[in-house]
Amino acid sequence: MTLKWQIGDVRVTRLVELTTTSLGPYLLPQATPAALARLPWLAPFVDDGRIILSIHALVIESQGETILVDTCIGNDKERTYPRWNQMQTDFLDRLVAAGFRTEGVDSVLCTHMHVDHVGWNTRFVEGTWQPTFPRARYLFAEAEWEYWRREEQEYGPVIEDSVQPIFAAGLAHLVGENHRVTDEVWLEPTAGHTPGHVSVHIASKGEEAVITGDMIHHPCQIAHLDWSSTADWNPQLAADTRSAFVQRYADRPVLIIGTHFAAPTAGRLVRDGESYRLDY
Repeated sequence: MTLKWQIGDVRVTRLVELTTTSLGPYLLPQATPAALARLPWLAPFVDDGRIILSIHALVIESQGETILVDTCIGNDKERTYPRWNQMQTDFLDRLVAAGFRTEGVDSVLCTHMHVDHVGWNTRFVEGTWQPTFPRARYLFAEAEWEYWRREEQEYGPVIEDSVQPIFAAGLAHLVGENHRVTDEVWLEPTAGHTPGHVSVHIASKGEEAVITGDMIHHPCQIAHLDWSSTADWNPQLAADTRSAFVQRYADRPVLIIGTHFAAPTAGRLVRDGESYRLDY
């Protein structure tokens, strides 16, 4: 399902690579079937007591610029997680079907450098990893790169096949955590999941939206702000960042677009007694 949202003059399109329920027990073990059942508003995001995670990219069209936020897992990549190893999907065909071309992407913006956010940065062509979007500026937060240039990832040679080739091609641009991509689109620092993690803020004609990245993996974390993921670099900082974010945007007309939220994927944060929920 291709979902689209309009924020003033800005359009955002969701392109799904895959959805999964298998990662939930590992990623958010706190999200037991019993705990999820106590939150009936979570129904679209839960399947038979298991959280649904969507791995998708988001395309922003702003002021004549086409900006691709996060590039999923990718094809042909050696990964330690069996379901992602040497994957073959039609993701690029879906991109074209949605009206975009690889050559037409102006910027690729990675909220962070985990395996499921950088994969389609590159594709395997004639024995080497080549940039998938050859005309794009690939934007990486400098703090994120400084961390991952000296750290290994558990899922395989992610930096080696999906990030370093971008630097080798001269397409990588290191930016600050408040970098402005257009007058309508800028980065918002949300560290904790990784050291240089960023979210993406959109504002146009009095309307606003924020793309979360992995600051929030699943809507259940909106109700349980202390539920940090096992993939978080600093779980306490991640929880503090998430809590500050939800308190800042709750009961405001700001559309929250979850980078891993299954359909309907977006909604507004509202207070729910002493907690919060997503109103979609």
